[in-house]
Amino acid sequence: MNPIDVAVICKALADSNRLQITQMLSDGEKCACKLLERFDITQPTLSHHMRILCESGLVDVRKEGKWNHYSLNGDTFRALNQFFADLSCSPKNDEVDCQ
Repeated sequence: MNPIDVAVICKALADSNRLQITQMLSDGEKCACKLLERFDITQPTLSHHMRILCESGLVDVRKEGKWNHYSLNGDTFRALNQFFADLSCSPKNDEVDCQ
């Protein structure tokens, strides 16, 4: 994952509603109607948040009839975790430790 992709993801997660949505999706797929029940926001506002999460690659959408069902994109989260795991303060070769 490149730094530009990480920046887009961080920007998507910089909103408390979107963070809560990702937490809700962490235990499985949810219909938009279930997500909307949890928040004091309008359906267009939820759609805005979901569009940002989907465009960042964090969330996938599956349409079933008139309903949208959302789930986390595991590949994106694994790549993001790896990106952050690769950031390290351990000295490499002759580099100075960043303590």
